[in-house]
Amino acid sequence: MRAKTEQEIMKNWSNSNTPLVSVCCITYNHENYIEDAVEGFLNQETDFPFEIIIHDDASTDSTKNIITQYARKYKNIIRLILQEENQYSKGRRIAPIAIKQSRAKYIALCDGDDYWVDPHKLQKQVTFLEENPDYVLTYHNSQPFDETGDLNINFGGALRDLESTELQRRTPIFTLTTCFRNVITAFPPEMAIAKIGDLFLWSLLGQYGKGKYLGDITPARYRVHDNSMLSKKNREEKIKMHLMTNASLFAYYSRISNNELANYFKIKTFKSCLSLFGIYGLISTLYNSLMETIIHYCFRWGKK
Repeated sequence: MRAKTEQEIMKNWSNSNTPLVSVCCITYNHENYIEDAVEGFLNQETDFPFEIIIHDDASTDSTKNIITQYARKYKNIIRLILQEENQYSKGRRIAPIAIKQSRAKYIALCDGDDYWVDPHKLQKQVTFLEENPDYVLTYHNSQPFDETGDLNINFGGALRDLESTELQRRTPIFTLTTCFRNVITAFPPEMAIAKIGDLFLWSLLGQYGKGKYLGDITPARYRVHDNSMLSKKNREEKIKMHLMTNASLFAYYSRISNNELANYFKIKTFKSCLSLFGIYGLISTLYNSLMETIIHYCFRWGKK
């Protein structure tokens, strides 16, 4: 398919200079994939302005060069955040960096190794959100694939509407399919320790409304490769990532005195520990920790 010009993309936009949607794309060493992602963004047909914010986390391949060429060609649509040093390795969550740069009412997410298929995706999602103020988030299905073709794998993303309480309890959603209201003015510090930052984000959004599943949008393409966030991780690594995410949400809701959700994530954290260590391993770990604490206090008391 011939790439659209900037004028062709913008021809049906309203006269406003302010984008209604910011497409936030996080990329790192995606030289073999990033063009698919960007073309999927540029192929969107909307009657409103949108911008594309691409955050490159100091890629060591040619990703930076590729997105720079796109930004020069689509200077009124694409904005770049080019890091000199890798931020993820410093413990920073990357999505909030891009979201904070948004000037739009809505945010859509898609990593640089995934891509959209439906050219009407954004239009459908924004139209729904504009007409339904009690919903904060929209999402749809995705199709995993690798170099061999489509995969029959269920990664557990919700394929139904979600109540706000379900969002707050971090129900999984396919990140590359989401479009949501830009309502979070500050990201809590606890999010920095969440290994699955998207789940933390859904929980935050649940404070502002419900989630809508739109089944008439063609599934986006989720690429499975060795550096995928979760798809290539072994069981132990996945449990550890969920453990850290549950613990971060427990800490957050404890700090803001939401006892119901704090207790919920306390139990989730305990269950993650149980899955990771097993009952005997968990008891042994807790016993050793308790003994270290007792010995520490015994030494302190003995010096008095």
